[in-house]
Amino acid sequence: MTVPGQKDQSRIDKQRQRQRDIAEMVIAEGTVRFEDIVDHFGVSAMTIRRDLETLDAQSVLRRTRGHATALASSLFEANTFFRQTQSIESKHALAHAALELIRPGTTVMLDDSTTGIYLARLLPQRAPLTVVTNFLSVANELLKEPGITLNILGGQYYPWCDALLGGTTVDAIRRVRVDTLIMSTSAIIDYTCFHHAQETHLIKRAMFDSAAKRILYVDHTKFQRRALLGLAPLTDFDVVIVDSLTPPEHIDYLRDHGTRVVVSSARWGRLSVSPTPMEH
Repeated sequence: MTVPGQKDQSRIDKQRQRQRDIAEMVIAEGTVRFEDIVDHFGVSAMTIRRDLETLDAQSVLRRTRGHATALASSLFEANTFFRQTQSIESKHALAHAALELIRPGTTVMLDDSTTGIYLARLLPQRAPLTVVTNFLSVANELLKEPGITLNILGGQYYPWCDALLGGTTVDAIRRVRVDTLIMSTSAIIDYTCFHHAQETHLIKRAMFDSAAKRILYVDHTKFQRRALLGLAPLTDFDVVIVDSLTPPEHIDYLRDHGTRVVVSSARWGRLSVSPTPMEH
């Protein structure tokens, strides 16, 4: 027998899954007709209209007359909630691989990548550790961890990325020096990191310049995306961590150009590491 609370939760879960599926459909196509979305999901037009209103409010897509247009695949990031629900298995694997490169007693800076949320949950295993971040989702994971000294960078809060951005944040980053930066990127074009928004580009540039060691973690989908603002070639990072679905030609290119590559396994903790440039 299904109790009312369970029935309501089941309806909510189905709604959320449908909204994620709609978002993936629109992001993959760029623009999709309203009627095509209704036909694809086999629910009422009113239901789809409400779903699109929710996704519009979350800045995942924009509703126009008769169409839904993606934001995440053009010049804007999807909001944190949506990004956190994408490529979950890869994010877990990337986070576990990054953890293996962190030493206790060091200072680690994390950007607003949602993979950092998964990494933050693992960081107490490397305590004592100092963590510097502008990403409140990461900070919330670490607030009550006794072995973690948490430094939250100041600045203006931007709800769409749950992070602190702006000139104040950039100034705060420039005043610190960290042992290790672990960051991601919106897209990889011609083996260079690209980002959608000027606000995040400026933050990541300052973070990159403040770190003695720079680690990039990316899943295979980043090689398929487009963005506007170039940050740095992948070869400028000390380590690049990719997931196991990354095409071999990308891994071979990086290794051939002297980059240390870690291929994270879906079975977390089983890694394939290329030699460092000195070992070639």
